[in-house]
Amino acid sequence: MTVQPLIRICVTGPESTGKTTLAVRLAEWLRTMCVPEASRLYATEQGRPLHASDVEPIARRQLRLDDEAARRATDAGARHLVLDTDLVSTLVYAAHYYACSPAWILDAERGRRAALYLLCDIDVPWVADGVRDRPDSRDEMLYLFDEALARRGAPVVHISGDEAARFRMAREAVDALGIQPPARSR
Repeated sequence: MTVQPLIRICVTGPESTGKTTLAVRLAEWLRTMCVPEASRLYATEQGRPLHASDVEPIARRQLRLDDEAARRATDAGARHLVLDTDLVSTLVYAAHYYACSPAWILDAERGRRAALYLLCDIDVPWVADGVRDRPDSRDEMLYLFDEALARRGAPVVHISGDEAARFRMAREAVDALGIQPPARSR
């Protein structure tokens, strides 16, 4: 039996735009794994502002989390993998904050590009949480994400509205790709 490659769906965008909530709901709907955001986990563990020297450890961690979730999803017979950000996010923030784009991360990102990017709008309230630090630059970051995805020719659907509207838009975008969740067992 041939194992089909997982279809990757990435929820991305600036800080505090509902990415994690949407990614988790989408993974539940598709009955698959949700890859957590490595930079959030890393920043929480570090307990300090991040620096340029943190970019590569964050990228390596994102790759490990992605690989682990992909193995679990494949073992469970899933056809999809939902990512709460990916290496595109790492590169957008690295370029913006530290003016760096390590070549190996660019190469790795090319080989792991998602089949669909759900770009979350900034039309939800900012929620401070000890890790998020730039409530006044979300519009600039949204532009940078949109630009980065366009440069890559990545398929993007803009997600906006309240939580219910975002989930509905995400499901419609996934449906438009012909991706259906597996049937629920009785």
